[in-house]
Amino acid sequence: MKIMVETSAHHLHVTEDTFKILFGEGVSLTNKKDLSQPGQFVCFEKVGIVGPKGEMKMSIIGPFRKANQVEISLTDTRKLGISNVPIRESGDIAGTPGCKLVGPEGEVEISEGVIVAKRHIHMTPQSAEEYGVKEKEIVKVAVGAEGRKLIFDDVVVRVNENFFPAMHIDTDESNAAGLMGTVDGEIIK
Repeated sequence: MKIMVETSAHHLHVTEDTFKILFGEGVSLTNKKDLSQPGQFVCFEKVGIVGPKGEMKMSIIGPFRKANQVEISLTDTRKLGISNVPIRESGDIAGTPGCKLVGPEGEVEISEGVIVAKRHIHMTPQSAEEYGVKEKEIVKVAVGAEGRKLIFDDVVVRVNENFFPAMHIDTDESNAAGLMGTVDGEIIK
């Protein structure tokens, strides 16, 4: 059961109101590159993410969201000095740490929204049926280059008719497996 595995680098999602503060009125998200998930795209616009120990520039992923969310790796948490960042599914930001967002026109202090994204697989209902998995099921996925092969455990399956079948891991996980670009993984149940 092969699945496409993509590395999801650090990025953020913003609300339209936050975007207006950061970039000013009359500016909109500019699509730099479409992503594998339908309707999702990397934007030309970048935002400074400021923590107690450092700052990083990150791309916005469009379209606008209902809540601000910063997705970073565990390595990034150390660089920024943001402690107690939980590993969570996208959208599950209650009780998470915040940070300062800095744009060319303004700044926004978010009180929550910083997460390390839990490794996950996007599937349509049809692809989930073909793979024999269901929403929120936990699976293992084997990946890796020669000398770096490993099995990722605790991979959550997310099912939605608007998804494209793909597994997402962060840069720390990708580096641990020696992955270069998009690769195939094998789902193990």
